[in-house]
This record gives sequence, structure tokens and C-alpha cells, in this order.
Amino acid sequence: MWRGKKIIGLISSVICMVAAMAMAADVTIGVVVLHGKGAYPDHPAIEGLAGTMQRAGFIVISPEMPYAKGRKYDRSYEDTFGEVDAAVDKLKKQGAQKIFVAGHSLGANVALGYAARFPVAGLVAMAPGHVPESANFLSVTGSSVERARKMVKEGKGDEWAFFADTNQGRETEIRVTAKNYLSWFDPDGNAVMPANAAKLKPGTALLWVVGTRDSMYKRGSSYVFDKAPANTRNKYVVVGSDHTNTPAIASNDIIEWLKSFQ
Repeated sequence: MWRGKKIIGLISSVICMVAAMAMAADVTIGVVVLHGKGAYPDHPAIEGLAGTMQRAGFIVISPEMPYAKGRKYDRSYEDTFGEVDAAVDKLKKQGAQKIFVAGHSLGANVALGYAARFPVAGLVAMAPGHVPESANFLSVTGSSVERARKMVKEGKGDEWAFFADTNQGRETEIRVTAKNYLSWFDPDGNAVMPANAAKLKPGTALLWVVGTRDSMYKRGSSYVFDKAPANTRNKYVVVGSDHTNTPAIASNDIIEWLKSFQ
């Protein structure tokens, strides 16, 4: 009789363990995927990755952001977080239990800024871009930043004007309010990635993905990645790719990393 009870007890323990493992494996992951500067959610770099994520069983939302080609910074850097937050809320309503924010290029910058201010399980920064604090960047935008700063100081922050922009070495002019421009391009402002990495909340995991033919690759892990709080899940991945194709080339690494949280 005692042996029978012991066997029953062992079986019950195994059943409980299996049930616990099944529950752990059923964690639903939701991902907000942010496109890059001047792009759209249906850009091949983003649309392809979003589809791969969905086929892997994740819930995915890829919203059009204020820096899309047709919007041109129609909201400030800080106000953009409200649009990311709206996408996060949609994921939660669809049953997502763990939330990640993933971004390409400027989208990676915004994902990092969002994660520095709002609770998420982690973020994926793919070919991160937009470095307003760098000397090369300022050689293009510096005079525009000073003009925007002067306009804001004089109470003209809501006035529209043409300011300089640069995207992977391509210089352009954009028409935007001085206030919004300064929020994105101020070298001491909120869009500075090293500062945002240092502000990540403890427990927020970071996957940093960069291609060998991307200008960010030369900056190495010390530029941003190493400034994030220590986390055993943090990972720095290098792939053989240029800036544009990094999300596609790294898709398997990204999916594997996200699945490790289920």
C-alpha cells in the first residue's frame, strides 16, 4: 500500500512538472516592430521580418511612425512614445503576455528610448541609426540645431521651417516645426542612444544586431550596448550585412532570442 501511494505521489509530481512546463511554454509574446527613417511598415526590411515573427507564433504590430516618409517628424521624439504605447496596448488586448519593442535604424533608436522609459520585457535594436550627438552628424545638422534652438527660445517652437537631415550619408532638407526638429536632433536631447541605454530599467533585455557593412559596426559594443544594465539575456550579434538588409539576415537570431523568453 505504501509503495502504491509513493508511486501515485511520484506520478502526481511528474504531472505537475509537465503542466508547469507547458504553462511556461505557452507564454504569448507580442512585438511592436518599428520601421526606419523615411520608410513605411511595408518596407521589405520590416514587412519580411514581421511576417517571419508571425509565423513563429508571435503577435506583431508594425505601426507607421512620425518619421515615416509621408509624415516627416510630425510629432516630437517624446510624443512618438505615445504611438508606440498605443501599439503595446493593442498587443496586450490581443493576448500578449510579454512585450518586446523591435526597431530598424531610427526605429531602433526609438525602441531604445521607449524601453528606457516604459516597462517591456526587452527590445531588439537592428542596425541602429540616428546619432545626433556624433561629429559627422553635427557637421550636417549643427547649424539647423542652433537655429531651431534659437526659435524655441524665442517662443517660435511651433513655427515651420526647413532644417537639415541626414540618413546613412544622404543629406536632405525637411520642413518641420522647430520644436519637433530639436527633439529629434538635439545632441544633448532625448534621442541620444548611449544615454538611453544607460537608463534601461533593470531586467530589460537588449538584443543589439549590427551588420559588418553598416557604419554602426565600427563603433563597436562600447558605444551603446555596453552601457545597458547588466543582464544575462543581453546579446550583441554581428551579421554579414549592410544597413538595410540586417533585419532579414538576422531574422533567425532574432526569432531564437525571442523564443528563449517563452
